[in-house]
Amino acid sequence: MTRRSITKRAAMVTATAVVAVGTVAVGAAVAGPSWGESKQPTRKQVLGLFDQWNAALQTGDPKKVATLYAKDAVLLPTVSNNVRSDKAEIVDYFEHFLQNKPVGTKIESHVDVLDSNSVIDAGTYEFALTDPKTGEKSTVKARYTYAYEKRNGEWLIVNHHSSKMPEG
Repeated sequence: MTRRSITKRAAMVTATAVVAVGTVAVGAAVAGPSWGESKQPTRKQVLGLFDQWNAALQTGDPKKVATLYAKDAVLLPTVSNNVRSDKAEIVDYFEHFLQNKPVGTKIESHVDVLDSNSVIDAGTYEFALTDPKTGEKSTVKARYTYAYEKRNGEWLIVNHHSSKMPEG
């Protein structure tokens, strides 16, 4: 390459970068923040979304739990082999799961705030369960991932993966 073609190429790359940065800046200015006035959610606020979900479990109402999931959410549940990818399937899962009177307790949480409208919470938790027929109590330990998105001002679960721990 000649010195002249290198200079032209460098000028073109620089111009492209300036346009890209300007486009992102304009997009950010137009989109604006949506958590409170101007900030992203705190770890405590994200962890509170699980508390809200766990409280919905305590109502025993599968439809109430399902309202916390987006219309297009995907649930990979703890005690079912079936992927749930619409509200009816999510309600069906919770109709069965809630019979065991689950009470969730987080053991370890790792929160990743992606932006003011998207967060991920991953870690481990356990559920205290009561067999509806025998009254026998048990505990299920599991790994989890919740992906939340803020839609129309409301935080909803868009993806929830929960699987039993492989070693007990």
